[in-house]
Amino acid sequence: MDEHLLERFVTYAKVNTRSDMSSQTVPTTDTQVEFALMLAEELKEIGLAEVEYNEANGFVTATLPSNLTHEVPIIGFIAHIDTADFNAENIQPQIHPNYTGNDIVLNEELGIVMTNVEFPQLANYIGQTVITTDGTTLLGADDKAGMASIVTAMEEFIQHPELPHGKIRIAFGPDEEIGRGALLFDVDHFQAEFAYTLDSGRVGKFEYETFNAAQAELTIKGTSVHPGMAKNSMVNALLVAAQFATALPQAEVPEKTEEYEGFYMLSSQVGTIDEVKATYIIRDHDKAVFEERKNHFKALVNQVNQTFDQPRITLKLYDQYYNMRDIIEKDFSIVELALNAYRALGIEPDVKPFRGGTDGSIISHKGLPTPNIFTGAENLHGKYEFVSLEGMKQAAKIVIEIARMTAEK
Repeated sequence: MDEHLLERFVTYAKVNTRSDMSSQTVPTTDTQVEFALMLAEELKEIGLAEVEYNEANGFVTATLPSNLTHEVPIIGFIAHIDTADFNAENIQPQIHPNYTGNDIVLNEELGIVMTNVEFPQLANYIGQTVITTDGTTLLGADDKAGMASIVTAMEEFIQHPELPHGKIRIAFGPDEEIGRGALLFDVDHFQAEFAYTLDSGRVGKFEYETFNAAQAELTIKGTSVHPGMAKNSMVNALLVAAQFATALPQAEVPEKTEEYEGFYMLSSQVGTIDEVKATYIIRDHDKAVFEERKNHFKALVNQVNQTFDQPRITLKLYDQYYNMRDIIEKDFSIVELALNAYRALGIEPDVKPFRGGTDGSIISHKGLPTPNIFTGAENLHGKYEFVSLEGMKQAAKIVIEIARMTAEK
């Protein structure tokens, strides 16, 4: 398994599949389409059935037929094709076999080093094969590691027909990083009874709780006047934007919150005296508190507008995804199944609320309960991203073990 898994991950990682928030196509980038078509051919070559690329939603799906004589639930495993908003051109994965625990030089020429002081979790990977970036791009382990583990698990089943399993459906989709891909996922066509995403996190991580999420887009209109003649006439949109940001609860931001604590975050802002466009995200695990946060945000917009003779701020506020727990808690058996698979492989489950969202957040609310399994990746979305071969192998084994346990029922 090791050689194929490593080669597969490196091959996937080298392909630029970055999504694009500004694009309105599906998927948002042509490179995701090209990668999906390449992946579909690979799935056919290893022997999977019903391999399809859906042009309408950008998902590649395939089937591993059951090798049982009795019926068991159909399981789905899902990962995403796209990578995050960070340089993804000319990705050159660096392989560090039998890692010794030292600082890792990512790029000697540019002096880029991943140090133990800054990243003490590196000590957990001594003796393992660690794959890093070259310091100029992200790695794309989110979610190429999840993809590689799923495909490798399917290949193991095909090469070892003595491994028992029911029918398994797999899916790989676009634009997860910008929150769009799963909105078009066809749950009815997928025909699984429950599913799991493999999407980020160190070995042992398991999530069945995510944020409820909304995005707020502000347009702040100013009045630009020469500063020498500005009295009683200039309205500085930049200053209004700053006043709005500081009027929000200053302790309720990502850098000051943890676990179940929600937040407001200014995620981008551009503008001039004449006009500012600002984007905020609003997050909370509790649905009622989430609604309170959105109402507070709208009230603050109204409050600021009332200080002017005409409204200066327009707001577009919309929900992005919801806490998957609201669906999964109706039947925790799929959580127990996964955690039992962890324990059977000697992996101690680390179950905590996920301070983000996955495709499973949206897919669960489409009617297919879909909690999240680790991939073994860390430091996601940047030049210090890394994953271990051993971590990806453990993720693949979890897929196999979940299928085996289901087959015994």
